[in-house]
Formats: sequence, structure tokens, C-alpha cells
Amino acid sequence: MENWGIDLAKQAFKFSAAHFLIFPDGTCERLHGHNYRVFTEVDAGITEYGLVIDFKKIKPIVKRLVDELDEHLLLPGEHPELMAAERDDGVTEIHYLDRYYAAPTEDVIVLPINNTSSENLACFLGRRLMDELQQQFPSVILDRVLVAVEETSGQRGRWEWTQPPE
Repeated sequence: MENWGIDLAKQAFKFSAAHFLIFPDGTCERLHGHNYRVFTEVDAGITEYGLVIDFKKIKPIVKRLVDELDEHLLLPGEHPELMAAERDDGVTEIHYLDRYYAAPTEDVIVLPINNTSSENLACFLGRRLMDELQQQFPSVILDRVLVAVEETSGQRGRWEWTQPPE
């Protein structure tokens, strides 16, 4: 069996963001930031023109997705004990156990994940990328999509979707 794919690891696929991890025992990291890098792989059938997807068409999609996260405080909206609430004055208050943070709402993104790990960020971006690819390229039959989010050199979390066997 043959398969085709494209890999994207562009310098522009980066974002800077603040976060903190919450560990299983309830402790959490101090608020800190990373200069994240994003890597993607897309496997699909090859077209009659010898392409999986034109690089020129997929790069802006990935760039837009990472740019949406750039220079924000990322919060896990599905963590059972972390609460984030927007006040009328445009400030978001964040409560986790005895910790309290407040930041301008425009600087905060509450994500549909349970922790802001690089694995969960990869999943969030991967699912968004898959949705975009399916909407913009309906004739492309995806076999596999992989997204990796590197938080520091040589350390990345990844998410992978594979087409179930028929």
C-alpha cells in the first residue's frame, strides 16, 4: 500500500502564550509563558495533479490558527475546579483553589480543554485544522492528521487522528 502526505514545520508557525499546568494532585505551576512552535502532517490520497493539498493553500490556514493564540493567556475551560468569569469592566477573573488572577478579557482565551498541556493544545489545533481542511477541501479524503506543539526545543506534545479502517 502506498500513501502520500505533506509535512509543515514553518518558522512562522509559532505563538507566544502564557499558561499554567494543573497536576493530578491539585498543585499547579506558576503562571509562565512559552514560545510555542507548531508542526503538522497531513496524509491523504494524491490527486490526478500529483498533490495531496497545495502547500500555498494550507500554510495560511495553519498560520491563522496559531496566530489566534498568540500573545494570550490560555486557560482550560473544561477543568472542573478552574473558574474564569468576565466582569462588566472588561476584566476576566480566574480562580483556581487559593490562586487568583485578573487580566484584560481581550488577552484571555478560554479553550475547550481540561488542561493547557502541549498535548491538549495540539489536539485543539489539530481538530480545528481538520475542520478547516474538510470545509475548504471537501474532495480531499484525509487518512491522517498529526499536529505537534513544541513548548521548548526538543519537547513537544502531539495529537494524531487516523482514518478508521473500513
